[in-house]
Amino acid sequence: QVRLVESGGGLVQPGGSLGLSCAVSGLTFSRYAMSWYRQTPGKERELVATITSASDSTNYADSVKGRFTISRDNAKNTAYLQMNSLKPDDTAVYYCNAKLIWQMYWGQGTQVTVSS
Repeated sequence: QVRLVESGGGLVQPGGSLGLSCAVSGLTFSRYAMSWYRQTPGKERELVATITSASDSTNYADSVKGRFTISRDNAKNTAYLQMNSLKPDDTAVYYCNAKLIWQMYWGQGTQVTVSS
């Protein structure tokens, strides 16, 4: 059974930082590209960042470039999203995603709230 479990969400003040983790089991983690998405009520899920299976390439949404960093540790089957200089607009449920060609898996999401 494939499982993606996000952790690290919470409440943070504007300008603060949070680090999210996505622990993956049930698949060959090192073969999958990993991504983080986010979603707010009434809006479509938005791609935030992607990292290739070998960590040789990353991509970010324009709205988070220079503030967020995606990484992974294939030995620990875990992906990460470091979020700095957080803004109220970053408030959302954050989901991790594992993708290999046509196979795609999702975590259950973790809430991030940026508010004073």
